[in-house]
Amino acid sequence: MELWYTEQHTQNVRFTIKVDEQLYNGQSEYQRIDVFKSKEFGTFLTLDGLMMVTEKDEFIYHDMIVHVPMATNPGIKNVMVIGAGDGGTVRELTRYNGIENIDMVEIDKMVVDVCREYLPQTASKLDDPRVHLYFEDGLRFVRSKENTYDLVIVDSTDPFGPGEGLFTREFYGNCFKALKEDGILVNQHESPYYDEYAQAMQRAHKRIQEYFPICKVYQAHIPTYPSGHWLFGFASKKYDPVTDIKEESWNRLGIKTKYYNTDIHKGSFALPTYVKDLLTDTVE
Repeated sequence: MELWYTEQHTQNVRFTIKVDEQLYNGQSEYQRIDVFKSKEFGTFLTLDGLMMVTEKDEFIYHDMIVHVPMATNPGIKNVMVIGAGDGGTVRELTRYNGIENIDMVEIDKMVVDVCREYLPQTASKLDDPRVHLYFEDGLRFVRSKENTYDLVIVDSTDPFGPGEGLFTREFYGNCFKALKEDGILVNQHESPYYDEYAQAMQRAHKRIQEYFPICKVYQAHIPTYPSGHWLFGFASKKYDPVTDIKEESWNRLGIKTKYYNTDIHKGSFALPTYVKDLLTDTVE
């Protein structure tokens, strides 16, 4: 008998992977958690039936959500990460010796526990002494912070269920307040390709623009995410990620990456015309 994991990307499009075995399934207070093993993508995690991370392509997402802001300001010392229960974002941040503190705020402790057991590839640095784990609502956590962080990374699920509050005006306003005067906000920005995802992206972009003077969008190709075309939002009080990139400084760090480099950093902000049109034709 063959087993297949299937995710419905739209009413008319499905994505499927042949599964060798199911390693884990459970129901937390917030969501269903499943871990599967496959030949093509290795071990992978889904939440409420939606793909979160695979061993084979996780490096693309985590490279781009971390190294783009870090190359824009290599002097970042204090970071807040919201979501990111698989640990991959924290893993990449811990590669920077200059970072002194990482506050990771994840609402669902069970996700972290499951990833520690089944996905050590991404969860391996959660015990770094600079990392402080807070198992609570990121929306509530950030409300109490002011002029604290150099970088806030919102590595959230999609804008429904546990991640819904992380796409609101209130949340982005509180992120602005939590950042120092030269702070950077980076968030996963959904896909521009399918309508439902594109509308979520448009709403998030419009709300971020209400607070931050510099707002850019960049892209990566992630095979297991809907359409494979995925966006990230970059917002800052001071830094433009294209003109302010510290290319030589970052390259001198000698950080070995599989996807990110300073050429792709600059190129990732060159968006297709249809994405540019979506970003200027925002919705409520």
